Amino acid sequence: MTITGPRNAPDVVEIVDVVALGESMVTFLPSRPGRLADVPSFERAIGGAESNVACALAAAGHSARWISRVGADGFGDHLVGAIGWYGVDVASVRRDPARPTGVYFRTAGDRETDAHEVAYYRAGSAASVLSAENVDLAAARAGRVLHLSGITAALSGDCLDLLWELTEARPGRPLVSFDVNFRPGLWTDAHGPRVLLDLARRADLVFVGADEARDAWGLDGARAVAEALPEPGLVVVKQGGGGAVAFGRDSGATHVPAPRVDVVAAVGAGDAFAAGFLSATLRGLPVRDRIRHGHLMAAAVLTAPGDLAAPPARDHADRLAALDDTVWGTLRLGPGWTQAEQAPEEVRTP
Repeated sequence: MTITGPRNAPDVVEIVDVVALGESMVTFLPSRPGRLADVPSFERAIGGAESNVACALAAAGHSARWISRVGADGFGDHLVGAIGWYGVDVASVRRDPARPTGVYFRTAGDRETDAHEVAYYRAGSAASVLSAENVDLAAARAGRVLHLSGITAALSGDCLDLLWELTEARPGRPLVSFDVNFRPGLWTDAHGPRVLLDLARRADLVFVGADEARDAWGLDGARAVAEALPEPGLVVVKQGGGGAVAFGRDSGATHVPAPRVDVVAAVGAGDAFAAGFLSATLRGLPVRDRIRHGHLMAAAVLTAPGDLAAPPARDHADRLAALDDTVWGTLRLGPGWTQAEQAPEEVRTP
C-alpha cells in the first residue's frame, strides 16, 4: 500500500501527514483505586480515539490535524489547548455556543481483570452534531491519510452522514484509515454492526479487534474478518496479547506477536497501535515493521496511566522493530521503557 494523498493547489489548505476527525472529551482519572462512588477526587486529562491518534503521531514527528467541535466552555478551551500542545493543528476545530464539551469519568482498571467503571456525559455534546455542513471538508481531505472511527458514526445521524461523505470514492481522496471501535452502548438500534461493516468496506486501511469483530459481526478468527472485508487494501486484526495480523491484497497475511508488557492501564492502547502503524506506513516501512511499531506505540500507552504517553524515540523504536524474531519474542516492556535509550539487547527480558 503506497500513500500518495491529495496534491496542494493555490488557495488550498496545507497538506499534512494525517487528519483525524472525531469527538474528544475531557477525561477525569481517579486519584486512587475504588468505585466511582468512593473516589474522592479526579485528575483532568483528555481522551478521544481520533485525537489520541493525532497526538501520538505529532509526538512521533508527523504533521497532524484534528477536526472536531467543542463547546464554547472551559473544557473546550482545555481540549483545544492540550491537543494543540502536542503539536497538532487545531485550527479547524469549531466552537459551539449552544452545546457543551463532552466529559467522562473512569476508575482505575484492575490489573488482573481490567474491570473498571466509566461514566460518560456526552449526550448532546458539540461533537454530536458534526456534519458535512459544519465541518471544513477541504481541511478534512487535506492529508496523506484521513483517520476515522466507528465511534463518530454512532453519535448521530449527522455524524454518520459525514462519514459517508468522507469515505466516498472520489479522485484525489486521501488514504482512508478506519478504526471500527465498536461501542455497543453508543448505538441506539441494531443496525450499528452493519453500518460499521459498510463503512469499513469503503476504507483503504481497517483496524479491528478480534473480539469486537466477533461481537459485532459474529466473525470468529482473523481470516474470517479479512474475508468479510475484501475491499480495503489492508485489514489489521488486533488480537490483544496474541499480537496482530495484517491481511493485504499485495502482501498476504502477516502475523506479529506482541511483546510482553507490564500493564499500568489498559486504556488507549488501540489508538496508540493505530498511530504506530500509521507512522510506519507514512514512512513506507514493510508490513511486519508497521505492526511492530503499532505494538511498540501501544506498549508506551499501556505502561502509563492515561490515554496518551510519550512514544519511544524513532531511532529507539526502529532498533526494536528491526530485531530478529527470536529476540523480539523475548521483549518485556515496563513503565519508563520509552525513556530508556538502551540498545535492543538491554531491553528487559525474563
